[in-house]
Amino acid sequence: MTLIKSISGIRGTIGGKAGDTLNPLDIVKFTSAYAAFIRKNTANPSNKIVVGRDARISGEMVKNVVCGTLMGMGYDVVNIGLASTPTTELAVTMAGADGGIIITASHNPRHWNALKLLNSRGEFLTASDGQQVLAIAEAEAFDYADVDAMGKYTEEDFDDRHVESVLNLSLADLNAIRTAGFRVVVDAINSVGGIILPKLLDRLGVEYTMLNGEPNGDFAHNPEPLEKNLTGIMGELSKGGYDLGIVVDPDVDRLAFICEDGKMFGEEYTLVSVADYVLSHTPGATVSNLSSTRALRDVTVKCGGKYTAAAVGEVNVTTKMREVGAVIGGEGNGGVIYPESHYGRDALVGIVLFLSSLAQKGLKVSELRRTFPEYFIAKNRIDLTPSTDVDAILVKVKEMYASQKDAVVNDIDGVKIDFPDKWVHLRKSNTEPIIRVYSEAHTMEEADAIGKTLMDVVYSFQ
Repeated sequence: MTLIKSISGIRGTIGGKAGDTLNPLDIVKFTSAYAAFIRKNTANPSNKIVVGRDARISGEMVKNVVCGTLMGMGYDVVNIGLASTPTTELAVTMAGADGGIIITASHNPRHWNALKLLNSRGEFLTASDGQQVLAIAEAEAFDYADVDAMGKYTEEDFDDRHVESVLNLSLADLNAIRTAGFRVVVDAINSVGGIILPKLLDRLGVEYTMLNGEPNGDFAHNPEPLEKNLTGIMGELSKGGYDLGIVVDPDVDRLAFICEDGKMFGEEYTLVSVADYVLSHTPGATVSNLSSTRALRDVTVKCGGKYTAAAVGEVNVTTKMREVGAVIGGEGNGGVIYPESHYGRDALVGIVLFLSSLAQKGLKVSELRRTFPEYFIAKNRIDLTPSTDVDAILVKVKEMYASQKDAVVNDIDGVKIDFPDKWVHLRKSNTEPIIRVYSEAHTMEEADAIGKTLMDVVYSFQ
């Protein structure tokens, strides 16, 4: 397995030959490069870096290497232990640190791990910042501290402060939630959600049943919160007696809901439902990435706001949100970004705002779902040879549709073609010779058909 180095960090499988997988040598080099970058680009340094991790089996090893390397670079380490990604992001600002490293491979399987890098605002590095880190790592342009200048190591827990900050959000209707007396099932996929979500739900007065709650990193199923992986919790809900199901990924930045009857609410509709609630109280702009459902645009326009699409990637979404002053935004994979809290995907924020909406409206989850525009997304891929000029093909696709009156072409991230009643988005993968083809329409058959049409167009250009 090739070690994947990108602007967002470094990830790979654990074990194997150096340079091919995520191993201690690469962890040291990349952590050292990050520390050198932070030192070079911090005006008034605190000389502190926060480290948090999910519950992956390899997490203890990776954490030890990361913390030791940062100390060797002269940084004081604030280790917050088993913590969600949004908790780590908030901890950076709460601790007044210069940056942070999150040890998580998000929704990847148990044998993967990764380092995700944060700036002093607790947000992911920009593309240009990430390129600088990669260049420093490649050149090994870093020096270690002498014995009298090595960093110190402390441990601190930020879970309660994270929960408290979410409960203090202006649109968190705690009285309505407590009065509703919700009974929920939670699938925490054997990671840090099993630690922090009970703390949140206890404070909300929500009765809950935990599935896969032990944070041992031995995931009970594929950790990506997709319907095909969630038969356990869906089966539990179908027995009756629950109001909804809550599903998170291993680092708790993605959120999916399941209706009271055991059917999926739809991961794309996590953001749509939360945005609809936020917009009903604070009208304004919204942002999601180009591959997310059109339903967000529809609810935004309905509430008198303006919707803007960003390139795929959380940092691209947050950058665009700041640019347009968005009141809510995120990604269709269940990622809710609410600026009043912080500029990062946060499942805790999504849970509290969703429950507030549900309690205020007095609807069942399935009834709430039916209040939103109905769309279906099809996901396909085109496998190419390594020598294929993907960029040239996408240019041809853009030119082919640019002159069509009923098509609006967007090329900020691959090529997206918007039709009046559907869209299709083609993006090249950064890690393998494929083109990802996402398409959306009012039925799955229509969505798949328009996707296949564009796939045929690409094949004709090869």
